Amino acid sequence: MANSTDLANGQDLPEDFFGQENDRLTLDRAAGIKTASDDTWSDIFSRILVERIEPRLGNGKPTILDQYPRSEAALARACRHDARFAERFELFLCGVELANGFGELTDADEQRRRFESEMAEKERIYGERHPIDEDFIAALSEMPNAGGVALGFDRLVMLATSAGRIDRVIWTPVQD
Repeated sequence: MANSTDLANGQDLPEDFFGQENDRLTLDRAAGIKTASDDTWSDIFSRILVERIEPRLGNGKPTILDQYPRSEAALARACRHDARFAERFELFLCGVELANGFGELTDADEQRRRFESEMAEKERIYGERHPIDEDFIAALSEMPNAGGVALGFDRLVMLATSAGRIDRVIWTPVQD
């Protein structure tokens, strides 16, 4: 099992990368990741994960990546031992994400704060905002502690058949 921040730290990122915003020039040099002036911390983290880390995961043996930064797990509850991280994990095999799981956030007030923050960011970037699903927020207050895992069956078939691309194994046609 690997921690997402430990793996990213293995990319020679600044030691405090996960604790604060960092200047883009430092990130460009340290991780070889090009950033844009309007990239958020989350954008940069996702780019590092997708471009530098995920392709190497699960080669030779299944790998579980856990404890994602909370900003990378909008519906997951925070870890009890460190609220900067979320109870989220992904299973990788041969550089492919096969499953994604998390502990469900059932705190309606916290979920509302996260949704409001996401909509503010969406408005900043795209100039639009969507209403918060009030029925969903109301249902959270009645929901018991829960968690779940989604397995990508199409990805499993892709690996089992040695298909180079996922569109070679999905059962519905893809429109170009």
